[in-house]
Amino acid sequence: MDSAMAFDKPDIVFVNPGSPERVFQALGGRLAAVEPPIWGGMLARSAREQGFRVALIDANAERLNPADLAQRVAELAPSLATVVAYGPHPSASTQTMPAAGAACRAIKRMAPAVPVLLVGGHVSALPERTLREEACDFVCRGEGPLTIRALLRALRAGGRPALDSVPGLWRVEGGSVRAGPPAPLIADLDADLPGVAWDLLPMPLYRAHNWHCFGEPSRQPYAALYTSLGCPFDCAFCCTNAPFGGPNHRRHSPRNAVEEIDRLVCRYGVRHIKIADEMFILKRRHVEAICDLLIQRGYDLNLWAYARVDTAGNPRLLDKLRRAGFRWLALGIEAASERVQADMSKPIRKELCREVVRKIRAAGIYIIGNFIFGLPEDDLASMRETLDFAKELQCEFVNFYCAMPHPGSRLYDIAEARGWPMPDSWAGFSQYAYETRPLPTNHLSGTDVLRFRDEAFVEYCSDPAYQRRLASTFGDAALAEIRSMLAHNLERKHVPRE
Repeated sequence: MDSAMAFDKPDIVFVNPGSPERVFQALGGRLAAVEPPIWGGMLARSAREQGFRVALIDANAERLNPADLAQRVAELAPSLATVVAYGPHPSASTQTMPAAGAACRAIKRMAPAVPVLLVGGHVSALPERTLREEACDFVCRGEGPLTIRALLRALRAGGRPALDSVPGLWRVEGGSVRAGPPAPLIADLDADLPGVAWDLLPMPLYRAHNWHCFGEPSRQPYAALYTSLGCPFDCAFCCTNAPFGGPNHRRHSPRNAVEEIDRLVCRYGVRHIKIADEMFILKRRHVEAICDLLIQRGYDLNLWAYARVDTAGNPRLLDKLRRAGFRWLALGIEAASERVQADMSKPIRKELCREVVRKIRAAGIYIIGNFIFGLPEDDLASMRETLDFAKELQCEFVNFYCAMPHPGSRLYDIAEARGWPMPDSWAGFSQYAYETRPLPTNHLSGTDVLRFRDEAFVEYCSDPAYQRRLASTFGDAALAEIRSMLAHNLERKHVPRE
């Protein structure tokens, strides 16, 4: 190898794995979003700003099969390949594991001399199991940036003592698992996770959710970013904080967040943006400062973000959000039954939901309502109550989820302790896969829950009143999108055909 080629050899290649057809079935073609790998991009930029030579391969966006992905890694011959199994949102980490595992196996076959590290929310929740199940040399328990930097330096130094000191690093030696000291949480996000290495990503390939672009001429270009990490709440069904060791909430400076949007708008022509924070509307000063900076710039944006019902009802803040370009808010309503809510540590009164929905709509912002069927205290009557409440609220779009015991959540621990049947593959943790297998409840089987969820979505979206509202608000193209979604019948392994 000549000196120029040696110089170009990256220290680390980040890999975003993907198998959209397995996770989304037929929806993985035109209908599903194509999300940028935010965590992969953030880890890449963090490593690069520490002086490491970095490459990134987005196998999901480029639709690379494992062999083609591994061939690329082998050609780059990095000192470390890092497969990032974070997913586009926290609960998606586990469902990415089949693709992540296939990527690891292919890399080890094609480039056996390249060490492989696995990082992600699922990995943090189950580090020893992941290490023993997957074809990787190391796993990371924690966020990743500090572990990756220390590991790269240790690989340069060589020797097992250097590896033993890497924070958050787990490995097998002599048949035994060895774990380094815990990795501390990053205290200064602006300094240590300043943003995404957008220049390493195939930006033209990313595509927004179809509902995000109802009434828009196109779903591209599209991007997603974080302005904060973690969540201070501890909902039993949520695995958000698995990489962070527990409830917490850290924020970028508003200026840092808006500078990321500046890059997306000015360099890549992006209008459609997801704020991926698990809880964006939480600290009002943070949100207002971001809105003020965006309003000053006068961009024509189509933004959406997550919000809690009990933090999103301030009319002044909602007005600022709309003027800044926030056109959608995703509300975690979850369940209508007070008994079911209380059991999962998220009690939200119906009247408060109604009031907040009215205020959001009055501000000119659309709502995507998130609802969960199959929480431990759910029965058919309580799930029907949730569906009826969703129809009453008239959200412009809905996500209907089945309760899943995502590794890293308290619900996972509850399911294990009670011996409840779990999905028999990591893909089974997806909401739309053939293998999807939700938990049973104290009153229903998982099959009952999954059947109800699928029928509830069809009922909601087929309702003539909903379809009239949709066409009136967004036009006939949005109605055609809904009808296209309804035309896809999901095949379910655990719901027998009648």
